[in-house]
Amino acid sequence: MSVVVRTIARILVPVALLFGGYVILHGHLTPGGGFQGGAVAASAVALLLVAFGTSAVKGLKSPLSVLEDLGGVAFVVLGFLGIGYTFFFNVLAGSGGLFGAPVAPGPNPGYLNTGGTLPPMNWAVGFKVIGGLGAVVVLFALFGGGDDR
Repeated sequence: MSVVVRTIARILVPVALLFGGYVILHGHLTPGGGFQGGAVAASAVALLLVAFGTSAVKGLKSPLSVLEDLGGVAFVVLGFLGIGYTFFFNVLAGSGGLFGAPVAPGPNPGYLNTGGTLPPMNWAVGFKVIGGLGAVVVLFALFGGGDDR
């Protein structure tokens, strides 16, 4: 690709990762969540592939696979936290601490620590989607064809 495309990609990849993280982090308060934020962040891998070619994403296959596995295991563990009540019971809601702050009455003022187990579940889904979609893009690049312009 041209110098212009590579320069813009160097600027937009961190922006895409940051915005994907923002969507994942605020998923329990605003539209979006783990899947949407993960898809936005995984688009950074596709942008790297388009701008820099297969050689730039070849080394990402293993880290993306680990990230996907981590997300899947974390989601299952979070699901089993409330197994004494029911599967996926929100045990952290209203309990105090990092994610258990009580919800203010009225419209939600946007406090991030009021979601209970929802924010960690969004993170787990986000990791799973980043790893899965990113790995698909990398595998398409590696085994898709010989034309790498």
